[in-house]
Amino acid sequence: MKRKDRAMPFVPIELHVGTLVDDRGMLGILSIHTTEGPLDIALDEQTADAMFEAIAFLKASLTTVP
Repeated sequence: MKRKDRAMPFVPIELHVGTLVDDRGMLGILSIHTTEGPLDIALDEQTADAMFEAIAFLKASLTTVP
């Protein structure tokens, strides 16, 4: 069964970054303002590294011409 109705993608409009300290340590905050509203993501160091690697992979894939 194929789904015919697809959700519209969240298109980033603005990106903001910041940091905060809570009882577990330092966190990075990535705030993405999208066409559907704000999306806030709290990142620890390992998660930030994983996202950085994923974005680098995507960027390399976008610049490669098939």
